[in-house]
Amino acid sequence: MITPRLTTQRFTLRAFEPADLVAFTQYRAAPEVARYQSWTDYQYEDAQVLFEGTDYADFARPGQWYQLAIAEKGQGRLLGDLAVHFIDEQQVEVGFTVAPAHQGQGVASEALATLLQYLFETLRRHRVVATTDARNEASWRLLERLGFRREAHFVQNVFFKGAWGDEFQYALLASEYRARNAG
Repeated sequence: MITPRLTTQRFTLRAFEPADLVAFTQYRAAPEVARYQSWTDYQYEDAQVLFEGTDYADFARPGQWYQLAIAEKGQGRLLGDLAVHFIDEQQVEVGFTVAPAHQGQGVASEALATLLQYLFETLRRHRVVATTDARNEASWRLLERLGFRREAHFVQNVFFKGAWGDEFQYALLASEYRARNAG
């Protein structure tokens, strides 16, 4: 479990709770959210399976994925989530999803910046990576604003929702993070 819960100016990043699953299902089912994601028809049962398959007591275990809720401070309303994959002892993969009503308001940026601080400063990880659909400009621009480097443009590397698609691979090293955030 993340101890203590991570907090930003406006949000709390925490383990998912059963009460989050309805809102989680609703925004994942939205066509504008699902457009660049692997799912097409997200159901409550999918959210339950994901929740029940996550052991937050074992947080940061290599090889495991975790979903972190991005919740409004005070009210606890779910606004989005961060996906965190501890690839091995030194590398982490991240992803982010925000409910349509909260997109364009800096939710993912603020939450991901706080997660990066935790990963690099508290857990002392060496490298964080992210992969995004090349058409998802909002996603890759966010990564670039936070200091990620585009390391690769994979051309038609994934057969996705009936067509071949391109992906961008991004990475940020601890040394780059520290240099960017010095002072």
